[in-house]
Amino acid sequence: MNYNQNHKISQITSETLIVGVDIAKHNHVARAQDFRGLELGKTCFFENTKAGFHSFLDWITQLVKGCKLNQVIVGMEPTGHYWLNLAHLLKENNIKFVSVNPLHVKRSKELDDNSPTKNDVKDAKVIAQLVKDGRYAEPTIPRGIYAELRVAKKLRDLLNVDLQVVQGQVHNWLDRYFPEFLTVFKSWEGKAAIHFLKLEALPYELVKYTDEELLLSLRQVVKRSIGLKKIRALKEAANRSIGIRQGAAMAKLELRALLEKYDFIQMKFEELDYQLDQLLDHIPGVTQMLEVSGIGRDTVAGFFAEVGDLRDYQHPRQIVKLAGLSLKENTSGKHKGQTKITKRGRKKLRALLFRAAMILVAKNKAFKALHLYYTTRAQNPLKKMQSLIALCNKLIRILFSIGKKQFTFQEDKMLKDIPHMATFVAHETVA
Repeated sequence: MNYNQNHKISQITSETLIVGVDIAKHNHVARAQDFRGLELGKTCFFENTKAGFHSFLDWITQLVKGCKLNQVIVGMEPTGHYWLNLAHLLKENNIKFVSVNPLHVKRSKELDDNSPTKNDVKDAKVIAQLVKDGRYAEPTIPRGIYAELRVAKKLRDLLNVDLQVVQGQVHNWLDRYFPEFLTVFKSWEGKAAIHFLKLEALPYELVKYTDEELLLSLRQVVKRSIGLKKIRALKEAANRSIGIRQGAAMAKLELRALLEKYDFIQMKFEELDYQLDQLLDHIPGVTQMLEVSGIGRDTVAGFFAEVGDLRDYQHPRQIVKLAGLSLKENTSGKHKGQTKITKRGRKKLRALLFRAAMILVAKNKAFKALHLYYTTRAQNPLKKMQSLIALCNKLIRILFSIGKKQFTFQEDKMLKDIPHMATFVAHETVA
């Protein structure tokens, strides 16, 4: 991804065919022009099918031959996920494709006709104009391991949603049939708690078991730590339970279905974690990243799933902008507005980095010291949230450098390499 405006414009020459595509779910619209903005050929309407894609490629080929051009750049507005299929097709055919910001399309569509009218044909032309002016980004389409990681990350998010649903449903069941259960166990997800739930015994049935029967059954899954004391407490809670007794047969069936769904999700998590470990083993720098105190496998996997191959980037600032962590401010004359992050980037990447920064502040000596410095320095102290954003940017630079050079991160060296931190750390040590 390259954000240098001059470099982008220089890629558009007199021999470049510029194509703007308005993406939709079923039918796409494409318009072409040259480097001066003169429209070439007729508007191309094509379906989101294999035949439609081939007709689009044929249309491009005819324009290239007819206008005697030798370079093609296709711009599109990334509408949901519908643009991905076309993007992969263009990449496979070695046709350069770029993306334009939907906000730019919305704000510039009135420049030609002074009308806010919106339609697919007009939008395709606006997209082509933005590409001509160099107002585009070069998206990174993950391939190989990085494509696998992105799908794995999406699957993990879906599993987390399913897990939260099941957890809520089990809590709902307990509130109805055995509300006293969680006064004995802090969580129903422990091995012993799940074992007792799998007995499918409502409170009035559980008290009929002897202590020895319950203990013998429990020892099949939990060898130590929980014994007769916990069993007696559970039976006492069951004895005074206000749980519903009606509909017992279906209540047991409901609980069995929920616990089977819970076990299935946990099994898929284990399978997914194993696959993630296999994928991460093939990415340079991952071993060194995992050695950083406070950074775990999920953070590293999520980072590469969102960013892709670090070889596609020349500077960590590109990843900062990708995450929407670059700064913006509104100033006019003597007025200086508040500085904030743009939030124009990958929302999931930004959230991942923020959660990681919070953990690093708690567990990593270097990040903890840097956070303390940012929030307590005499000149321009930052608020805690501002400091965490700054640490997110610092984390990006560290992960970028480790991925590129595969060196071992050292907390002390990080603090020594920051000039103002040496004096601050020495002062804190004396204090």
